[in-house]
Amino acid sequence: MPRNTLKIAVAVSLCATPLVTACGGTSAASDAKVVTVYSADGLKGENGGGWYDEVFKDFEKQTGIEVKYVEGGSGEMVQRAVREKSNPQADVLVTLPPFIQQADSKGLLQKYTPAGADQVSGADKAGDGTWTSVVNNYFGFVYNKKQLSQAPTTWDELLDGKYKNKLQYSTPGVAGDGTAVLIKAIHDFGGKDAALAYLKKLQSNNVGPSASTGKLAPKVDKGELLVANGDVQMNYAQSKTMPNLGIWFPAKQGGRPTTFALPYAAGLVTKAPHSANGRKLLDYMLSRTAQQQVSSVGGGFNARRDVKATDANATALTKLMTGVEIFQPDWADIDENLTSYVEDWQSATGS
Repeated sequence: MPRNTLKIAVAVSLCATPLVTACGGTSAASDAKVVTVYSADGLKGENGGGWYDEVFKDFEKQTGIEVKYVEGGSGEMVQRAVREKSNPQADVLVTLPPFIQQADSKGLLQKYTPAGADQVSGADKAGDGTWTSVVNNYFGFVYNKKQLSQAPTTWDELLDGKYKNKLQYSTPGVAGDGTAVLIKAIHDFGGKDAALAYLKKLQSNNVGPSASTGKLAPKVDKGELLVANGDVQMNYAQSKTMPNLGIWFPAKQGGRPTTFALPYAAGLVTKAPHSANGRKLLDYMLSRTAQQQVSSVGGGFNARRDVKATDANATALTKLMTGVEIFQPDWADIDENLTSYVEDWQSATGS
């Protein structure tokens, strides 16, 4: 679920609002009609037509509570919340795994079970009740359909010279989808050492680091890149306005294409300045109305099992995932060892 420097999707910067005491303002009243969301990118539309755009608009209309929105990479959002831990500014935090688990382990999330969470699969919510998936999603790659007659199929194809300086993936440890590249490679190659050996070879074709996954898709659409990483929800939504964007899933030589679930998971921030409003927003995100819009508006997969999407986007997404093997990462291991995995990746690739 754009992963570059922080983007504030409101007309004024946070430092110009009374929400951020660190910027010199006064602390917001706990009963103010506002809720602040820190989120990984991907759910807000490029042109105001995304799931967040629709959900926030409807929520504001129904409750009178204004949504303040701050966007960045998953790791970036968690790091910001860590810095603000003694004086929290966000009410709701939305990130991709493994960063939602990281936020939980750092004590950034308080227990709250939104209405409808009983219809979310156990693997898509925290056992201790600190976070719940609001939009399901899967990791993937994109390619330029105009310059490539067909999608690549294997990791090994990406080592070909035609991809030199035409391939890029976002930075593991900073972007959720970038971290996903490392997770999938470890799975597909059967271990960390083999994955890092491959990624070391791939580095000769790689343009270089990118904190933002969302910024890569436009480059692929324009032909500046031939291949980049991404995720199904974000890239499918982008493809509506980027006609040259195609989605694919790398396979190991001789194997099936694989992917894993990479949901947008939301939690209530510990000591949130507007906890009651945060709870209301989490409830609304999991409401039937909002969940029906996940595919039709956002191009993603709804999180509730009892909401059956039948719109054209849902049908197309089901077709896209046909034949793709879905594996379950060991999130506990990844959460515990993420720092060392990223350091090993940096060492192997010289990043």
